[in-house]
Amino acid sequence: MANTKVAIIASNGSLFDAYKVFNVASAAAASDAEVGIFFTFEGLNLIHKEGHKNLPIPEGKEHFQEGFEKTNVPSIEELLSMAQEMDVKLIACQMTMDVMNLEKDAFVEGIEVGGAASFVEYAKDANMSLTF
Repeated sequence: MANTKVAIIASNGSLFDAYKVFNVASAAAASDAEVGIFFTFEGLNLIHKEGHKNLPIPEGKEHFQEGFEKTNVPSIEELLSMAQEMDVKLIACQMTMDVMNLEKDAFVEGIEVGGAASFVEYAKDANMSLTF
């Protein structure tokens, strides 16, 4: 997938959303794609210093936690770290941060902060655009 650019919008903040976002982003990055994720609204939980360690599981789906543990699925913290090691660009939505009164230091190290226009500029020549 060299010369491929993937633009992902993460607007939801559950454990399942985090697995979707970071699995797809990491798979694309491992295939030599350039990957950028724009985190907005509840999606900011996925990169929040504390929030990503305790993401909610959808009601009635609690049994998945045991399955994740039994099959040695990496934690969200591990997947986030892997994505960063593979140079996945993590962009926090400035507008959402302002609305929620959050500062950059509330998030994991290495993120960028930008508005929707910044992400549109990044994504304008993407080969794939995904939303979770």
